[in-house]
Amino acid sequence: MRILVIGGGGREHALVAALAADDASHELHAAPGNPGTALLATNHAVPADDIDRLADLVDAFAIDLTVVGPEVPLAMGLADRLRSEGRTVFGPGAAAAQIEASKAFAKDVMARAGVPTAASEVFDTLQPALDHVAEHPEPMVVKASGLAAGKGAVVCATRAEAADAVRAMLSDQSLGAAGGTIVIEAFLEGEELSVFAVTNGREITLLPSAQDHKRIGEGDRGANTGGMGAYAPVAIATPALLERARREVLIPTLRELDRRGAPYRGVLYAGLMIHPDGTPNVVEFNCRFGDPEAQVILPLVSAGLTALLDAAARGQALPPVTVREGAAVTTVLASAGYPASSHKGDPITIPDRLPDGVTVYHAGTATADDGSLVTSGGRVLAVTAVAASFGEAQSSSRDTAERIAFDGKQFRRDIGWREKERGEKREERRE
Repeated sequence: MRILVIGGGGREHALVAALAADDASHELHAAPGNPGTALLATNHAVPADDIDRLADLVDAFAIDLTVVGPEVPLAMGLADRLRSEGRTVFGPGAAAAQIEASKAFAKDVMARAGVPTAASEVFDTLQPALDHVAEHPEPMVVKASGLAAGKGAVVCATRAEAADAVRAMLSDQSLGAAGGTIVIEAFLEGEELSVFAVTNGREITLLPSAQDHKRIGEGDRGANTGGMGAYAPVAIATPALLERARREVLIPTLRELDRRGAPYRGVLYAGLMIHPDGTPNVVEFNCRFGDPEAQVILPLVSAGLTALLDAAARGQALPPVTVREGAAVTTVLASAGYPASSHKGDPITIPDRLPDGVTVYHAGTATADDGSLVTSGGRVLAVTAVAASFGEAQSSSRDTAERIAFDGKQFRRDIGWREKERGEKREERRE
């Protein structure tokens, strides 16, 4: 099969690698790809948001299946364009992609579908938003409604902090058009869980659930980022909880989108907050695989990924996939200054031999004129380890991250700290 993966980050490297592992006979392409995808696929220097050139690329190479990685081309209508030309594409059309591209839209969908989520109000002018903040219980969350590269949500401990966030988005335009409309919502207590449902629009297949780590610092401290690491599976994602998420969140959302004339084919990512009593509430929806969650979910799918994505894209019955035993942990290595800024052009050294089960996914890397590997973005690499147990995967990922070198390297050594604590408590009970 000739497959094109759209995008050039760590998620797309993970997709290319997973598809290559699923069937070595695939002819793989990536646009624009990165130095990591170049090891497994043919890269094409076409930006992920250049809809016309991407459509031409699909035609030129007679692509059988296009897998869209990032949210921006989906929101721009790439899937619609390709489907109108008779092409098979994994990813929702623009109308359905609004589930991520507009948090205000997503909140309305959830309200209509009866999906549990935080109480919220939507604003596009400053003073009414500030008046609402002045009466809102503390803490609260201020979110940009539009696409903000995973950085549009601000958890505010006080009304003063929330007012500052509101002014930054609506008045100072700190997030540009993405913050032209904002959502102010109640703070949800609990533990976050990322649930991934591959769907043909009617039925779903759940992939392993994951937990992301957004804060730059250990112990979940510091600035919010696009994600500093993840692990899968997550102990709190019990069969009972996942069935509840399927019944109360995923299926009702798909039905409401279909009712609106926006059938969904692709992967629907539900970011859930699991209350201590076990109740799941939706924090956000994404219309694509998470990054860095894809780097731990996809390596755990040992067989059937291509057939699943292709069937979902065609609206056909979903075949089963095989998920391997064990766990995966990925540690993101970020450049100096991230997330406020990113330093580019720093040489990267990766050990020639990696431990068994470890893969280094490229995200913000580039090839210099002399052929060497250098940094080119905020999140540079994701070091994923797959092992028989969470503890083994965690230590292997962390230890390999230590051995990779570039100036100003930042990374967290505590990815999966909640899972580690759960394991330690289980051991204490056994004793």
